[in-house]
Amino acid sequence: MMRGTRGNRAGEPHRMRREDAGSSRPIRCLAVEPRHQSGASAIEFGLLAPLLLIMLTGVVEVGIASYQAMQVQAAVEAGILYAIQNVPTSITPISAAFSSAIITAVQNATGTPGITATPVPLAFCGCPSTTAGTGVVSQVNDCTTKCADGTAPGQYVTVSAALSHQTIMPYLNLHLPATLTASSTVRLQ
Repeated sequence: MMRGTRGNRAGEPHRMRREDAGSSRPIRCLAVEPRHQSGASAIEFGLLAPLLLIMLTGVVEVGIASYQAMQVQAAVEAGILYAIQNVPTSITPISAAFSSAIITAVQNATGTPGITATPVPLAFCGCPSTTAGTGVVSQVNDCTTKCADGTAPGQYVTVSAALSHQTIMPYLNLHLPATLTASSTVRLQ
């Protein structure tokens, strides 16, 4: 008889091949009844849910603060745009009507309630910095005084806005500013 094959000799029952007999043992060993895990997923979710909610709340908090900061910047840009489009003949000293109109433009620029034009718009005469590319304007007391480069000073306006930010969950310690602010200065003339 050949080894590893089924034989059919008289008096001998059919035998399984040796490979089949060896491979059936592990299957019998694994036939142990499986453990019940009916509540394991619920327990794992119950342990992780608070952590996931805290992380989600932090992401939402940062998102809201970022959105509000963009709204404050947009309000400043609206105030600057109004000032550029409605330049009076002389802005220094700034008239109450011009200042009030800029404040109204800032407050009505976005749908976000609570944005204020703080501090109030400031008009001044100034000279650009002698250092190229710095964007710094030095304020001069008299609009007739010449700048260091011999040119006449320009008339500038600074518009600022602020919004008080309320946190959703203050105990998260995200170190977000309590007041979101933005400011911009532009030369009008």
